[in-house]
Amino acid sequence: MASGFPPQKQETQPGVQHAMDPTPQFSSPNYKPSNKLHGKVALVTGGDSGIGRAVCHCYALEGATVAFTYVKGREDKDADETLRLLHEAKTKEAKEPIMIATDLGFEENCKRTVDEVVNAFGRIDVLVNCAAEQHEVSIDEIEEARLERVFRTNIFSQFFLVKYALKHMKEGSSIINTTSVVAYNAGSSSLLEYASTKGAIVSFTRALALQLASKGIRVNGVAPGPVWTPLITASFSEEAIKQFGSETPMKRAAQPVEVAPSYVFLACEHCSSYYTGQILHPNGGSIVNA
Repeated sequence: MASGFPPQKQETQPGVQHAMDPTPQFSSPNYKPSNKLHGKVALVTGGDSGIGRAVCHCYALEGATVAFTYVKGREDKDADETLRLLHEAKTKEAKEPIMIATDLGFEENCKRTVDEVVNAFGRIDVLVNCAAEQHEVSIDEIEEARLERVFRTNIFSQFFLVKYALKHMKEGSSIINTTSVVAYNAGSSSLLEYASTKGAIVSFTRALALQLASKGIRVNGVAPGPVWTPLITASFSEEAIKQFGSETPMKRAAQPVEVAPSYVFLACEHCSSYYTGQILHPNGGSIVNA
């Protein structure tokens, strides 16, 4: 895979996948499902595009019943396409996938989302917190409203979703939080707000894992490196897009499908039953020692 992408810029967040060139890869003919999530019910936030879509698709292939969230209006087209893909990918035994339009930055919306999934499917076995936003900003440009907004989307939502989902999870269930390589390395000086939330997610994951260990509920995270998703085209300049991913040892960004198997592994009880409080690092070779 080559590094760099054609110059492009989306002026509104959240970014949309259908407008990207090239379109991010959510699937691969080399991925061979083996019923790892048969009978499971999964809720994936931000599942309409990017890493979230790839995770939803892999989960469906592995036998899970999938619900995902998206932002109404801006992400409708991507969400409709993801739902179509999940209908095609689902196994015979799985129930029909659902999509939920919501703003997860607020507690009542997180509760409503969990309630909708439970009303449809009776429980939640796997919760994947993937929704996020980011902006390039320097410290003298920080504005209270946007700072709060980024924290609400990226980390408040994880607290509130877990709070309400736990009532419907049992021993053997899995919570997977999406952090980032920027929580570990020094290459994130322009993403001050985003990097701060991703560092918070690492600590949240570790502390929550200890709190829930006695309940038999595993809590882990994934810290991707640069991945070609709508978050990128809605955040960076055209010049940065041209070089995106070239700073990694592999000299390229990942496609979402290259990251999604980490989420499959952590969701699958017989694959990762002794993992909790851990972070997986699909980052193209960056050494983080964490």
